[in-house]
Amino acid sequence: MKWAVYNILFLLVYPLLLPGFLVRMLRRGGYAARFGDRFALYPEPVLKALGRRDALSDSHDPRANASAFVWIHAVSVGEVQVAGQLMREWRRVEPGVRFCFSTTSSTGWKMAEREVGEGDVLVYNPLDFPTFVRAALQTVRPRAVVLVESEIWPNFIRRAAKHGVPVFLVNARVSDRSAPRYRAARWLFKDVFHCFAEIFAQSALDRDRLLAAGAPPKRVEVSGSFKFDVARRNPAKEAELGEWIAAAVGPVGKRGRILLGGSTWPGEDEALLDIYRRLLEARRAKGAEGPAPVLVIAPRHFEKADAVEANIRSAGFQCVRRSRGDAARASVADGAPPVLLADTTGELTGLYALADVVFVGKSLSAHGSQNMIEPCLCGKPTVVGPYTENFRPVMSDLLAADAIVQVGDAAALEAEVARLMAGGADAAALGERAAAAVKSRCGVVARCVASIRERLK
Repeated sequence: MKWAVYNILFLLVYPLLLPGFLVRMLRRGGYAARFGDRFALYPEPVLKALGRRDALSDSHDPRANASAFVWIHAVSVGEVQVAGQLMREWRRVEPGVRFCFSTTSSTGWKMAEREVGEGDVLVYNPLDFPTFVRAALQTVRPRAVVLVESEIWPNFIRRAAKHGVPVFLVNARVSDRSAPRYRAARWLFKDVFHCFAEIFAQSALDRDRLLAAGAPPKRVEVSGSFKFDVARRNPAKEAELGEWIAAAVGPVGKRGRILLGGSTWPGEDEALLDIYRRLLEARRAKGAEGPAPVLVIAPRHFEKADAVEANIRSAGFQCVRRSRGDAARASVADGAPPVLLADTTGELTGLYALADVVFVGKSLSAHGSQNMIEPCLCGKPTVVGPYTENFRPVMSDLLAADAIVQVGDAAALEAEVARLMAGGADAAALGERAAAAVKSRCGVVARCVASIRERLK
């Protein structure tokens, strides 16, 4: 009865959401041409790549076919990176494995294109309605399904499990916001969580929240966060970005220290610009010599870059914008360097490696935070605001290692930025502790892949 209610609600709610999908397609582009994927209507190249597969039957055992695809589903940029790390490790121990990678957003699709291999298939996830889910599983016929973090789709999970497809949840987390909802809907989610072969939780808190939502204790393991393994440096990208920065504000030794705002949200750009302006004013008041510090802003959503550029110019600075190929050196009347606007995707870790001090966004004026592991991996003094709910286990580890600075408001952020931008032993030691903390917590992905593969034997 409850599943009939769930499906009826789905039919009532989805038409109300459809206009929003259409607006996003017009604004962002990307997945309009593959909208049929959501109804399990795949184009011919996808069907050809998947091969001819018989419909699922109740007696079908996908584990008998080791050549079948492993279906992995991830949505956000961070989730896709987690999935990519899992895929790389799986390929390392099983070179012939093939993946069907599904996502739900055009942003996730662009990131996923970088992770899938030649023999893999990339699709949009089907709508969570029995007809579409069954058709998708009939077509892909996976040997296993791996969902990332909080991708709980009841019909998809139940249908896969019903036909003997082992379903796993990796890097599982339950946010502060979702926890009470899961508890309130325990009557629904208990059945769903019992369909999982194994759940790998990021922390003990996430495990407890999953148990409160009805997950069976024997199937929930605290593995730690995949995101410590996901962070990787890219020397080639660092060199390319270094050339861009050098062309704009001068090479190392002839430019000041770099303050980077990574994955900033509205309100945080303005706060950083205010802090930067006052840093320059204090420097002039002291009669400091040498090159002035440089501010680089990398907004979380590149489509908001025009608004960020407007803020930069309103603050009295010239703007050098990465997406336009801006590279010519520029300066304003008082001699301050231009503010650099990094509005491209896939380059943030490279920027972290070039910065001297990092502020990680969505933590000061918005809730949740973005990934603070990457600047720590690069050994950079890193500051976050008070709102880091999405990285609670990661923050717990980093704070325990005295490897990151967390501030309560913009005034405290300014004080810490000023202290760290001055350089010195304290800033260097903070960066060293950050790099060591990340390195010591790696290895989660390999352990989880080994456990999943053992269950598939």
